[in-house]
Amino acid sequence: MPHYELSPGEALYYEYDPPGARGATFVFVNALTGNTGTWQHPEIGPRLRAAGYGTLAWNFRGQPQTRFGAQTQLTPPLIVDDLKHLVAELKPPKPIVVGLSIGGLFAAQAILGHMPAEALVLINTLRKPGVRLEWINQATAALARIGGTRLIMEANLPQLVNPEQLAAMRRTLFGTEPYLPMSPGDGLYRLIEGSIAADWNFHWERLKLPILSMTGLHDRVFYVAEDVDALAARFADCRRVNFKDAGHLIPIERPQAFTRALLEFARPF
Repeated sequence: MPHYELSPGEALYYEYDPPGARGATFVFVNALTGNTGTWQHPEIGPRLRAAGYGTLAWNFRGQPQTRFGAQTQLTPPLIVDDLKHLVAELKPPKPIVVGLSIGGLFAAQAILGHMPAEALVLINTLRKPGVRLEWINQATAALARIGGTRLIMEANLPQLVNPEQLAAMRRTLFGTEPYLPMSPGDGLYRLIEGSIAADWNFHWERLKLPILSMTGLHDRVFYVAEDVDALAARFADCRRVNFKDAGHLIPIERPQAFTRALLEFARPF
């Protein structure tokens, strides 16, 4: 199982397949609650590789199959630095960096921190800082403390995903078992708590590379139309794709359409 060793007792889990004929590599950056499995869906990773592209998927410290110290603060700057170090170590050719939710912010911050990239894909990333966003982030941490990931999902999914996806996920969530709070030492809890300090007052206009911004219109939590329009207008080179039949988790909700959009965007690289 491949790991990138960071320091004694700390390592990132990753899955890297070098590119074939196309020569470019999709570098995926998870959402906080995500993992590499999102990108290895049969309609995503395997399909991209069959088209000649490479793929690099990895997990943040605190996500599955990683190792991290009890005293390590799992903060946004740490995640950004880990991404930069991993890319510097593996040197994936012609990186097209793809970030889901806050993962898009981490990807953008790494690129401004001189990580090489040919292009950037943001999936439901664009949002403005303010009381509303702070409220959502603090409430998520509170839900984690009280009832763990199950309570987070049951409280938020009706506003995050399309109705078809919601119906499918409901069968696996609601039950009679008591909610289990997350331990303060749990990696995911530490990531959620650390994410409250993420710097969303980001200078998006400083990104001077091609950008694809994907938006799922069923996302009723993070998607504010006028904010996304205003932020996207700050890019020098931005293409936008709206998914009318998806919400916040586009790769999970509509993997085939998601991959089609990636392939179309990546054709010039």
